[in-house]
Amino acid sequence: MADDIVLQTAGLTKEFRGFIAVNGVDLKVRRGTIHALIGPNGAGKTTCFNLLTKFLTPTRGTILYKGEDITKTSPADVARKGLVRSFQISAVFPHLTALENVRIALQRKRGDSFDFWRSEATLRDLDDRALDLLEAVGLGDFATTLAGELSYGRKRSLEIATTLALDPEVMLLDEPMAGMAHEDVGRIAALIARVAENRTILMVEHNLSVVADLSDVITVLARGRVLAEGDYDTVSKDERVIEAYIGVGHA
Repeated sequence: MADDIVLQTAGLTKEFRGFIAVNGVDLKVRRGTIHALIGPNGAGKTTCFNLLTKFLTPTRGTILYKGEDITKTSPADVARKGLVRSFQISAVFPHLTALENVRIALQRKRGDSFDFWRSEATLRDLDDRALDLLEAVGLGDFATTLAGELSYGRKRSLEIATTLALDPEVMLLDEPMAGMAHEDVGRIAALIARVAENRTILMVEHNLSVVADLSDVITVLARGRVLAEGDYDTVSKDERVIEAYIGVGHA
């Protein structure tokens, strides 16, 4: 595998009782890029994400991360290696403050389950790092706010902070703009761009304007297969892509 390819699949396939959700997908994600995975509903994007983060087991095919075969590696071990999916492992605890949410993620990174039984004073040793992460995602002023009281967009920012607490090398973002008000989209897009300055991002996203603005490479899936790949100008002009979207009622 080329040194600049951090995540790669070969012939990745997932069948569910005869239905092929992902069909022979070959994917190469270059280190330091924002790589978008798009496609109409039912294209297999989320299933592909679940395969990459090992929440599903492939029927066939292989997954390589930094040259290592992780096809049979557990989800927890994949995350410890630095391949982390946001908005899944980083669920927000609504009755804890923003600071406490990030601190829990930092405890998890340390890998010591006994942290949960330690004194409050001991756990406060993590506060400086937690506050730094909150500042990084624009939540410095909300450290003592209960997560359940944050706006939807700020909850998403908090989820990114808890994911960053795990020091990911590759972040997989599953529809980061889903359900977001228009005024929050630009802020979260800017946050993703900042996060990507020293990381690799693979994201599923339906907001094509966000995809156009952020992505270095776009892979288009349709019916479980790779339909097209390239930059936004290339894939947006591809007749097969246009047909796939228009055929299911998308502009």
